[in-house]
Amino acid sequence: MSRINEYLEEDVGFGDITSDTLLSDESGSARIRADEECVLAGLEEAIEVFKELGVNTFPMARDGDRIAKGEDILVLEGPLKKILLGERLALNFLMRMSGVASATQSIVRECRKQNSQIIIAATRKTTPGFRYFEKKAVTLGGGDPHRFRLDDAILIKDNHLRVVGSITQAISKAKKVSFSKKIEVEVETVEQAVEAAKAGADIVMLDNMRPEQVEVAYLAVKKLNERALVEVSGGITPEKAPIFAKNADILSLGWITHSVRSMHFNLEITSVKPANSEPG
Repeated sequence: MSRINEYLEEDVGFGDITSDTLLSDESGSARIRADEECVLAGLEEAIEVFKELGVNTFPMARDGDRIAKGEDILVLEGPLKKILLGERLALNFLMRMSGVASATQSIVRECRKQNSQIIIAATRKTTPGFRYFEKKAVTLGGGDPHRFRLDDAILIKDNHLRVVGSITQAISKAKKVSFSKKIEVEVETVEQAVEAAKAGADIVMLDNMRPEQVEVAYLAVKKLNERALVEVSGGITPEKAPIFAKNADILSLGWITHSVRSMHFNLEITSVKPANSEPG
């Protein structure tokens, strides 16, 4: 069963008792419209929802487009029961994913005023079962998805260090096991950042540091290894992001997937063809 079908099953249950009670076999058309300006994301998924239900779809825009308030993004034709059956799921995709994409684009734009090369990345702080779509939305907004799963890269965090003992030991062990994965180390002090750089970390993540600490750590890491990337993370909001952008290669924000506001869309039926009416 596809993910779209699983989501439909979750929403529909044994059937739409409201539409089954009030409608028969009417067909017609509908449109989905943006209620506010945004970066469009989730249109491909909305189309897939209606295709699964046998509804004809006519997209008026593409994912990644900047959409104006009041703009039509999708026209639908087919059985009205089926259009109403897929309405909520399609709108949920559009609302959530467009919210993530819009917030990402805004943060990228503001941070690149400070650092034209900065990468804005997501984290694994995502909605269970919906990570693929949230990270896709980050990409549509001009950001980087970062790790999708634990097997994508080695990220040594504080709890690993409590078990292993030291940053140097942890990086040494990681290098013996994997030559094809990047090794990233989360650090909380300038001294730890220096140790990670000396031990050969590919990426040094500065976690929950103040801007002045970030600057010192960034310069220290780059002095030791220009090729090492410096990632800044930990409680970064859209307001704080530009402050950190000058002294970072990457800013990772859980905010763009766990605290973003959804955008608003609506579906409106625009024509009704009565059941059993003659063609023409």
